[in-house]
Amino acid sequence: MKQLALTFLIILFSITSWSKRTSIPLIGDKAPSFTANSTNGTLNFPEDFGTNWKILFSHPLDFTAVCTSELCGLARNQEKLDSLGVKIAVVSIDEVERHLLWKEFIERVLSEENESVKIEYPIVADLSGEVSKKYGMLHESINDKRDVRGVFIIDPNNIVQGISFYPMNVGRNMNEILRTIEALQLTQRENVLTPMDWKPGDDVLVPHKPYTSDELEINPELKEKYYNKGEYMWFKRTKKK
Repeated sequence: MKQLALTFLIILFSITSWSKRTSIPLIGDKAPSFTANSTNGTLNFPEDFGTNWKILFSHPLDFTAVCTSELCGLARNQEKLDSLGVKIAVVSIDEVERHLLWKEFIERVLSEENESVKIEYPIVADLSGEVSKKYGMLHESINDKRDVRGVFIIDPNNIVQGISFYPMNVGRNMNEILRTIEALQLTQRENVLTPMDWKPGDDVLVPHKPYTSDELEINPELKEKYYNKGEYMWFKRTKKK
């Protein structure tokens, strides 16, 4: 009986530990809320960003080469993100004072590249690790107390729509983040799908055959608007032939 009870406790402990290690908000989940100090003052995320799309972007440590290159990239793309209705928040375990110094350094790097870009997005100080834990950014298996490189794309209803994680030694691809946002916005807006390697302006997939024989007879132009590859892949043209 004691052996059975011990076995049960070991299993219970393992399940509990596993659940703690994998507490990452998944696609379709409500984005966890938090309030924290940032370089732009107190941030209530995601509520302060209203009905915009949002990106929560984590990094391991200020004043490191890969992180600096990434935040330069975010700064260069602020205008593009604004045009897409996207707000950004960056988070790490460093304090606000260090973030502010780093922000000045990044802007100086950009000015040396003849780019007079000011960082508008908030850099959040997550000293307690609360935000990192809520978003599963501390990956215990790598034996490091710093955040991995995480990206959460969140829609206007504050639902998580995209997640990616990169190791600390590999920088993220800003073009892929932008592509994913544009694909998500398009598919939600027009009820379409995007195929592999889709880029803005490319043809898109539709969930099912877009017309019946009777509909085609009434409107022959449908055959120019849609085309198929095989039995199941139906495409919608984004440009006229």
